[in-house]
Order: sequence, then C-alpha cells, then structure tokens
Amino acid sequence: MAVPKRKMSRASTRARRAQWKAEAPTLVKTVENGKITYSLPHRAKVVEDSAGTALFMEYKGRKVADV
Repeated sequence: MAVPKRKMSRASTRARRAQWKAEAPTLVKTVENGKITYSLPHRAKVVEDSAGTALFMEYKGRKVADV
C-alpha cells in the first residue's frame, strides 16, 4: 500500500484541493411551440402531450424509447 514518505504542508494541501471546482453544465437553448427551454446536450428528451402526460422519448427527432 502506498504511504506518504513526507508530510504534506498545509499550503500544498490547500493548493491541491483548490484545483477541484464545480462547473456549471453547458445547456442548449431550444424553442418548442414558442416556448424557450434549456436542456443538456446529447440527451434524449421526453415528449409530452398538451395535458403534460409523457408520451415517449426522442433523440435527434427520432423516437428512441417509450415512457
């Protein structure tokens, strides 16, 4: 098992940890029936009827799964 050979200083530890940052996901803006929606790229979207009931999932305009 790997064991540290030397103590890591507080400054080095904090500098290393500072590199891990959360970043906002990139969103794609689409217009559907005059309504603007934002979604994640390369994801299947749920197609709903006028009542809001989920019908099926589509990707690139093609039906890919039933809901």
